[in-house]
Amino acid sequence: MQKTDKLIANKVYARYSGVLSLSKFSLLLFDINGDILLEFNPSPDFCKLICWENQSRPCADYVNRFHSFERGRFVCCYGMENILLPIMVKDEVVGYVAGMQAYSQESEFQKYLINTAELAELKGLDLELVAKAISALQTIDKDKADIHEQLCNHIARNIALDIAESTQDNERIINRLSVEKEILEKKVIDLEAKNMSLVINPHFLFNTLNSIARIAYFEHSHTTEELIYCLSDLLRYNLKQEDQLHTIASEMDNIEKYLYIQKARFKNRLQYEISIPDDIMAYRIPNMVIQPIVENAVIHGITPKRDGGTIRLIAEKYGNDITISVMDNGNGFSPEVLKLIHQPDSKTGVGFRSTDSRLKRYYGEEYGLSIVKSDYSGSTVNIRITTQPNVR
Repeated sequence: MQKTDKLIANKVYARYSGVLSLSKFSLLLFDINGDILLEFNPSPDFCKLICWENQSRPCADYVNRFHSFERGRFVCCYGMENILLPIMVKDEVVGYVAGMQAYSQESEFQKYLINTAELAELKGLDLELVAKAISALQTIDKDKADIHEQLCNHIARNIALDIAESTQDNERIINRLSVEKEILEKKVIDLEAKNMSLVINPHFLFNTLNSIARIAYFEHSHTTEELIYCLSDLLRYNLKQEDQLHTIASEMDNIEKYLYIQKARFKNRLQYEISIPDDIMAYRIPNMVIQPIVENAVIHGITPKRDGGTIRLIAEKYGNDITISVMDNGNGFSPEVLKLIHQPDSKTGVGFRSTDSRLKRYYGEEYGLSIVKSDYSGSTVNIRITTQPNVR
């Protein structure tokens, strides 16, 4: 197996996406040749439009450092702070963690010296598009830059450990999982003690932990490890600030972990498909607005059916608008429930109305949730947003 294949096989995005809320600046994973494997946090549009060689190849400032084996902090040709860290396994470089791509407070003035018209003409791009990309470039203060560097170091070290641990014996893995299970149980108890409002039901968390314990006892398999990490990431993601915007990619990653755990519970009674175009993934959405709709489809749509069913998530972009559809072939809402959901004073559908209000606050009154289909053949709920939110 090639080193780059090992990086992919370790499912690094699923493992480490939960800690990315510590920083909003770019964080990338490169293979040994300098090609982009993953964008944990996406690069600025300016870098992609103006600097990158192509969609999977970064700018010359990075490429030159891959060839010369330079590492650490550096400033690019446009004056932005960057970081490049090798992933080392047995004294051999197997990949790189990189990112930041933001101005320091001392160098921010260079952002305003960029010749917008000259760049637009040179790259054959619309002048307004280039101007927006420049204005969106961020400034990072020293403390946040240090935190981001620590985050990059943490991920680089842990990816290296994951690869090195691939030859560990089962007993050592099980011992580690047992410790992580205890930590997670204490975390759930602590959350309930603090009366924190969890979108994911605490009983679901405890039931899942018990299921994981049984699997660990009987199987000693990597399935156990994956379930524990999925649950850990769900906990972390669920505690992110409600008013923050996150990428659709991170939302979908969170949803896939939720469905993965539910499928381990329901086995063949639950199937799911996620089909989101890559060009939609980088757009931002308030966190935890899609997951409750999916959870509702599992609990009220699929679970009551004897033979189970399928949940599908698809998305389409029309102009500046994006529609994300959550579809199931379950039992559908009854006419009485549908009526209550839209009544402001009804306890039924409080979560639906709350999520709809959040979306309208970010994007405007014409956006939000809508139940476009619900009958004996299943339900479809649409989530409509815009790529140009008017956050109020």
